Amino acid sequence: MSQASIYSESPLFGGGTLGHPWGNAPGVVDNRVALEACVQARNEGRDLATEGNEIIREATKWSPEVAVACEVWKEIKFEFQAMDTLDQ
Repeated sequence: MSQASIYSESPLFGGGTLGHPWGNAPGVVDNRVALEACVQARNEGRDLATEGNEIIREATKWSPEVAVACEVWKEIKFEFQAMDTLDQ
């Protein structure tokens, strides 16, 4: 199950904001550019669960903050197991 299907329109950011190699402010820029790229892709009808990695990699072309984050963390995953479920 993907985060996109779990959280729908609610963005979820991890430790990359404060852990960005250039500092907190570039971490915020990285998150914003990545979010905007995902929103644009979704609005174009792209599937974030299957194309998320490619969408973020495309954003590295115009954002050095995203590019350096991708170099550090290497892999972007949009698939995570739910820690809790609504049916419990």
